[in-house]
Order: sequence, then structure tokens, then C-alpha cells
Amino acid sequence: MRISVFLRRLTVALGILSLGACAESQFLIHTAKIVSKQADGQSGYYKVGNPYEISGTWYYPKVNYEYDETGIASWYGPNFDGKMTANGETYDMNALTAAHRTLPLPTWVEVTNLENGRKLNLRINDRGPYAKGRIIDISRKGAQLLGFQTNGVAKVRVRILAAESKALARKLRGDATIAEVGSPITVDSIPATAVDTQSLTPPEGAVVAEAPIESPVEIPIDNTVDTQPIAAPEPEPALESVAAPEEPQVQEIQMVQVTDTGIFIQAGAFSQYENASRVYSTLSAIGDAQISQVLVNDVDLYRVRVGPIINVADADMLLGQVMSAGYPNARIIVE
Repeated sequence: MRISVFLRRLTVALGILSLGACAESQFLIHTAKIVSKQADGQSGYYKVGNPYEISGTWYYPKVNYEYDETGIASWYGPNFDGKMTANGETYDMNALTAAHRTLPLPTWVEVTNLENGRKLNLRINDRGPYAKGRIIDISRKGAQLLGFQTNGVAKVRVRILAAESKALARKLRGDATIAEVGSPITVDSIPATAVDTQSLTPPEGAVVAEAPIESPVEIPIDNTVDTQPIAAPEPEPALESVAAPEEPQVQEIQMVQVTDTGIFIQAGAFSQYENASRVYSTLSAIGDAQISQVLVNDVDLYRVRVGPIINVADADMLLGQVMSAGYPNARIIVE
């Protein structure tokens, strides 16, 4: 009887020690997360995301540290203020953030207003815009500083800040130092419990499960050519261990010289001239169509565009006509 009581007490004591160890580990992990959020100044998380569909168009989020695009920007504000963004942050229309369809969340970008030369660094933390003819949706404060809040839209260039975006991704993915005042902590510095491992043969009659396969990251389909094979999945690129640069000065407006730009509707770019010629014939009835030959990734393509177009309102109307003519992947281009 005494031996039985002793064994029960010993089991309870070991259980308490085990719970204490687990609680300590959980405390360390939870503390690391809190410090990470405080260091970053945000409460969201890093994500790339799965493909999604809006009004019949599929979008494929992807890590792209070479992103550089021109197009039309819009802004969003009161109707979304205080709501959750796509990566779990709270949207603040007076913060300098923006929404993008495919870049990882969060990502640093440089946005240049091609109409007045104002340039500003913004942090992508949401998905959008969902209007077909736009490439970025900017917070109200960002639109004010870039000088297009009144107009509602502007011709812009959006360029990713690769080094800053990589550093931010490392931090939120747990690959970077989690800083606390006077005492830097890294994830690797949290002591791990030593565990002895031993391979055991399965019992007779047991079914051995196969090792789980990691889900691949979806890769966007290049819809600018007439043949559209689905690209083979590739893993998310590793983030090299380099010194993290300082975060960009988000409220510092820079002025750059800009030149006159035009707006075009691009129906597509084709590897065969005959295909481009057929599209040209169709679009000539809609507007001033043109074919131009371009070299993209060492491949000759024949690009079909309509334009130039005077303003964004006319471009939106013409975009709708081109899409209705059978080219749903048409888009607005600024050059």
C-alpha cells in the first residue's frame, strides 16, 4: 500500500515538473513573440498567401524581389479604417501603408507619382486593389503626401525595396535577432531540451505512414504570352543572413524629375506575329492599336496595345471594351 502511494505521489511530482518545463518553454516563446512585435512596431504576421480569384481573374501571390511596375494607383480610407488587413494588422488610414495583389505581406515599396515627382516609401500590409485597372491601393495619408488624394488616382511607379523587405521577412519569420533594450535575444539562443532518439521497428501488423509532403508555393502563370503552361512549383527563396538595414524613412518625401508619360491598354504579348496580328485587327475597331516587338527574358514577343490615352477615366472605359472584345487579361500600362 505504501509503495502504491509513493508511486502515485512520484507520478504527480514528475507531472508538475513536466508542466513547469512546458510552461517555461511556452513563456520564452510567448515573450519572444511579444518582443518581436514590439521591435517591429506591428502586430501582424508574414505571409505570401494562396492564389485567389476576384471577378473571374486569378491572382498568384509570390515572393518577387525584382518587382518594378508602372500603372495607376488609387487610395482607400474611411470605409476600411480600423478593420483587419490581410496579414492580421489593423488598418489605419493615417499610417503610410498600401495594398497590393501579389507581393508578400508585409513588404517595403517605393512609390513615385509620375505626375508630380513625389516619391515615398510605403509598407504593403494588405491585399488589393480589386479594381481591374489599378496596381496599388494606398492609404489616405500616403495619397495626401503623394499629392493625389483629391484626384483619387495617379500614374505611379512601384518598386520593391528588396533589402528592407528581406530584413522584414527574416524578422517576422523568426530568422532575425529579436531585439530587446540592452539584451538581444535570438530564437536560436533559447535552450532546447535534450532528447535521446531511437529508431524502433513497428509492431506486427502496423501500417507505416509515408512522410508528409510539404505544400509547394504556387507560382503565378505568365499570362502575357499566347501559350500559358503552368510553371513548375518552386520553394520560397531562402533569405540570406546579412545585416538588417535600417527601416526606410516612411514619412520623408523626396522629389524626383519626371517626364511625360502616356497611358496604354495592353491586350497581350505574343510569341507568334500571326496571333498578334489577329488581335491588332480586332482592336483597331476600338481605338488606335499598334504592334511593337520587344525582348523579354531573351524571348522576342509581339506586344499589342491601344493608345496613348489622355486620362484615367478614358483608360478605364477602353479597358472594359478591350476585355469585352475577348481579352480578359488586358491591363493598363503607363509609359
